[in-house]
Amino acid sequence: MANETTVNDNAPGGAHNPGLKKVIGPKLLLFFVIGDVLGTTIYSLTGKIAGKVGGALWIPFLVAFVVAFLTAFSYLELVGKYPKAGGAPLYVHRAFGVHFVTFLIAFAVMCSGITSASSAARAFSGDYLTKIFPDVPAWPVAIGFLLLLAAINLRGVAESVKLNVVLTCIELGGLLIVIVFGAIALFGGSTDPHLEPDPSRLLQFNTETSPFLAITSATALAFYAMIGFEDSVNMAEETKDPARNFPRALLMGLSITAAIYLVIALITSTLVPTDELAGSTGPLLLVVQAAAPWFPPILFSAIALFAVTNSALINMLMASRLVYGMAEEKIIPKGFGIVHRTRQTPWVSILFTSIIAVVLVISSLDISDLGNTTSLLLLAVFAVVNVAVLVLRKHKVEHKHFRAPTWVPVAGAITCAFFASPLSGRAYDEYLVAGALLGIGVVLWLINYFVTGKTRFDAAKLGK
Repeated sequence: MANETTVNDNAPGGAHNPGLKKVIGPKLLLFFVIGDVLGTTIYSLTGKIAGKVGGALWIPFLVAFVVAFLTAFSYLELVGKYPKAGGAPLYVHRAFGVHFVTFLIAFAVMCSGITSASSAARAFSGDYLTKIFPDVPAWPVAIGFLLLLAAINLRGVAESVKLNVVLTCIELGGLLIVIVFGAIALFGGSTDPHLEPDPSRLLQFNTETSPFLAITSATALAFYAMIGFEDSVNMAEETKDPARNFPRALLMGLSITAAIYLVIALITSTLVPTDELAGSTGPLLLVVQAAAPWFPPILFSAIALFAVTNSALINMLMASRLVYGMAEEKIIPKGFGIVHRTRQTPWVSILFTSIIAVVLVISSLDISDLGNTTSLLLLAVFAVVNVAVLVLRKHKVEHKHFRAPTWVPVAGAITCAFFASPLSGRAYDEYLVAGALLGIGVVLWLINYFVTGKTRFDAAKLGK
């Protein structure tokens, strides 16, 4: 399994196309995972999840964590066997060898990163920003936000992941503010006479549907809060010793973020009425204002904006690296894999993914639509990846790697398929949006066929 860090003669562009730098160590990787999982959902979509489930806000986050943890084990086994940029599409192709399926998986994962970044851009221009600048126009800010991310991404992966460390520390600081002030308020330390914590809300469900559908439909959206761990595998080619560093960083990162989510969900639901949460794109600001009304709302809004920026940056990193990986393996035209000679960043794929993100931002989709679409696409992909783990057990590699217990990918495939299905209470509009995106993928596959004349490729060349 080759891991060249200088010149790759098989890469797009020939012998003079530089490879990707190995600059990500275990600490940077841990911050990458935490920074990607934390961010947009907990800061902006918590209220939408509460609107679906009711006051029992903590349950969807707990269930989403279990589903994500199962799939994370499958990813750990695969990234240890195939430490190459590409992620889920690479694994699915090795398992099934069907070019069309591989292309659709690649397109779905790429779109999930872009829709997630677009959701973050919408969140950036929402309630938190208007608390600082009340009259600022939303969509020009969102577009400028995405263009700034593209510039950072073009600058280099080392700069991007180091900025991720800074932003992750800031967003963790914001969540620590919520946890500390919220805990003080819950245990009688608040001086606000109007604050009335209500722990009974923690067991209240949306009365418009059954508790089961309230939980499953909320979990389908809450799963968006736990995604991000899969982004890290697309950075494998730029990570030092991925077979060793990924398991520890990924499992530790998921555990830390899950614990933070559960604590914040408990505090949020106890301090703020559900109907207020459901109508806000800045729910954590409501928590801070309830628990510590003296705390400057502008300061917390600024922290939230940094957190949203962090999520979007990592998602755009993932999407561009996925496009690069697919071009390198000749699944899409090789021009998408061109690397900048000086910065050693895949500049064509960065520009391509940024343009799509801008188009989504100026569309009619709102933040919850983008979040639901991201969740649906990735749950479907994860179901296939869990099956791929079992299929690839027959393919042995010479180096040592992590191996998940067999029951884990089985349970992962079943749970992901369930929460991607209408049985979980998903609205049919979500399938229309996802279907439209995959339809675009089919069109691009046909264009690729007429350009290259190929519908199949040698699976043995993947990951080399």
